[in-house]
Amino acid sequence: MSILTTQHLFIGYSKKGKTDIVQSGLDLQLRAGELVCLIGPNGSGKSTLLRTLTGLQKPLGGSTLIDGKEITRLKSLEKALMIALVLTERVDIENATVYNLVSLGRHPHSNWWGNVTAEEDAIICEAIEMVHMSHKMHQNINELSDGERQRAMIAKALAQDTPIIMLDEPTAHLDLPNRVEIMLLLHRLAHKTQKAILLSTHELDLALQAADRIWLISSDYGMECGVPEDLVFNGSFNRAFESKSYFFNAANGNFSMNYPMTKKVWVEGDKTRMYWTLRALARAGYAVVQDAEIQIRVTEQGWLLNEKEIATVEELLLDLGQQFQ
Repeated sequence: MSILTTQHLFIGYSKKGKTDIVQSGLDLQLRAGELVCLIGPNGSGKSTLLRTLTGLQKPLGGSTLIDGKEITRLKSLEKALMIALVLTERVDIENATVYNLVSLGRHPHSNWWGNVTAEEDAIICEAIEMVHMSHKMHQNINELSDGERQRAMIAKALAQDTPIIMLDEPTAHLDLPNRVEIMLLLHRLAHKTQKAILLSTHELDLALQAADRIWLISSDYGMECGVPEDLVFNGSFNRAFESKSYFFNAANGNFSMNYPMTKKVWVEGDKTRMYWTLRALARAGYAVVQDAEIQIRVTEQGWLLNEKEIATVEELLLDLGQQFQ
């Protein structure tokens, strides 16, 4: 079921009589129970789209509907009951605990400040438990790690109890373990709570694994939406991120650098070690060409370079270098 839809939406900026259209004619659907990742190169309009969808920025044309209601016509309280927004900016509230921060999410429902009812307390505690922060409930937020702080902000959005949660770069400034944990958490929450969760991210590899659907936005090709694998198969990622310096590798879902390859080798053998072997060879300028004079066989224990046994990648590259002198 679609909770949010756009109809021929135009986004951008209008200042001093001059209009700058960033994206045009967007017809989007955000469905309940799905994690949607908004991906695109810098300057393609990700943040502008999020601000427009949440009603923080007026569209240049078209409309955004939540449950059939035009968002620009909703009052602030009505929007707060429909959309919870988690921004990238670091939140600092002096002497506030995790519980205090998450309790702010209940304000649109009860308009209270201070004491909470037993019902409100149960909702707040449940939100904290859902992000696995119960053991930090009464800890000052200024004492939390960046990953824990982000979890607390997500808990605040859950406590707000809206059908839609939107997040702007929720994994920015986090290390890899925390980026993975946050993406997995958001995926689980979308499915468990049946909320529609939309996030913008530069974490393409994680989005390809965690997202139920991807909104791929670019300046040249507009918006392409679909299941991640379909966007890989139809070449959308290659088009959106086309560059002379790198390319999207559909075989592994990562970006690969375009190295100048002036030497030719042929590689075959063990698939588990093949990916890393090809990466090392590409970095050293070797193109893999069938039936090349120099042949490498990847085995479970190492490599055979023209039948010579080699134990490490470093040794392989050294021996190859000598053969091409």
